[in-house]
Amino acid sequence: MTDDGRAWLEDLLRGLGVAYELFACDPALADTAAFCAAYGFSPEDSANTIVVIGKSDPPRFAACVTLAPYRLDVNRTVRDRLGTRKASFAPADETARLTGMQMGGVTVFGLPADLPIWVDARVMARDRIILGGGSRSWKVISTPDILRALPRTEIVEGLATDPRTP
Repeated sequence: MTDDGRAWLEDLLRGLGVAYELFACDPALADTAAFCAAYGFSPEDSANTIVVIGKSDPPRFAACVTLAPYRLDVNRTVRDRLGTRKASFAPADETARLTGMQMGGVTVFGLPADLPIWVDARVMARDRIILGGGSRSWKVISTPDILRALPRTEIVEGLATDPRTP
């Protein structure tokens, strides 16, 4: 990626036909809580992309998108969708190997063609979302329509749970 990934990211986004804004951020502030606090965004608008791994031979992977306050239901919904007995968050080194991106910057744009993209239905109810930009230097601000414009995207009810409710 060049210029911290901006040209790469713009090439990917240009063909989607959905309005977006690129937002430059300090790489040290790329993690969700720090980003939202530093730049005044709501965690409710922050849509995190998390790579998950199903423990099988060979392992199965998916990219999941959920809003920051929610937690992926890895032990049920994700595991069942992967069709494996166990599932977990992919380790940082495995995520980087699979996506070419480092934690804090992983995005749904430019993922391998065989990697499914599962989006928690709550994400689609937002007026705008903030996604990682493929590096820790960029975020993408758009409507959820940008996710519908991607091939392989599936909207999944119950992909994540709300840890704030009993």
